[in-house]
Amino acid sequence: MGDFLNSSLGTRVTIEELVNEIVVFMRSDETYRYKVTIGTDSELLAAKNADFVTAIVVHRIGNGGRYFWRRFELGKFHTLRDRMIKEALISLETAHGILTELKKFPLPDFDFEIHADIGENGPTKAVIQEIVGMIRANNFEVKIKPYSYAATNVADRHV
Repeated sequence: MGDFLNSSLGTRVTIEELVNEIVVFMRSDETYRYKVTIGTDSELLAAKNADFVTAIVVHRIGNGGRYFWRRFELGKFHTLRDRMIKEALISLETAHGILTELKKFPLPDFDFEIHADIGENGPTKAVIQEIVGMIRANNFEVKIKPYSYAATNVADRHV
């Protein structure tokens, strides 16, 4: 994972600071349920390079949330399938890292999901089974469009 992420408050944080901020946010009101979601979106750039943005969203169900994001550019992607799989792999890597750190702390109940920027309507339909299968094989809940807001709304606004 990259060294720094951006917070929704406009600051740069390390992964350790991000996890600490999530822990503080969740512990500040333990009467709510929480959901942590990871989603990656990408955009094809010139020369077939791609810009990837990963969002980490912590949602206090019914009472707001916080999010963090990071952007990076990667080399050539010749097919949409390759790019969608790379999005899923980046989300999986991020999810494993963050969940491993979160498990070190006593926290209120929370759900953890990966949001994939794929859906039944459009060209990504062909990769749904493959990507959903890959994410589930890593023991993560997965949501696709129109329920994948971490990828389709939060990450998308920073691509």
